[in-house]
Amino acid sequence: MGVEAVARGRYESRLGALYLDHIDGATRLAYLLTGDKELAQDVAQEAFVRMAGRFQDLRNQDAFAAYLRKTILNLTRGHWRKRSYERSYLETQRGRAEPVAQQPDVESRDELWRLLQQLPKRQRFAVVLRYYEDLSEQQTADALDCSVSAVKSLVMRAMQTLRDQMQGVER
Repeated sequence: MGVEAVARGRYESRLGALYLDHIDGATRLAYLLTGDKELAQDVAQEAFVRMAGRFQDLRNQDAFAAYLRKTILNLTRGHWRKRSYERSYLETQRGRAEPVAQQPDVESRDELWRLLQQLPKRQRFAVVLRYYEDLSEQQTADALDCSVSAVKSLVMRAMQTLRDQMQGVER
């Protein structure tokens, strides 16, 4: 076996191990960000495909999780951006505004999940990264490409919105 074949085998073996170690968490993160199981699987797979192309350039293998998380966030942002353009185009074509959604009744986790999905994307991303992924404010800021104070503000506004919606429904 040639030197290139041995190197390729090691590369594939390390990448395969990273895939097995991280695919479940990557899919869960994508699901929390998108709210769609199939889309989450697609986003997680695409993130690994993109990471595979950059894997050889990765100096610190321990940083793989952070790069993967960042790739998932970027892919999710791209998805939402594309959907926003599509919706805008369709609204223009229809010539009518989107109907106002009714506030759901908060009685279970499913209800809270729906409220979370109604938050603006950046606020939802910040809450998911801070409380689900258990990232520090600095790590969340790095992942979202913003300042720590912006993360604090996003989380504060999101939590206040959730509290207000929950109190409004309970009355």
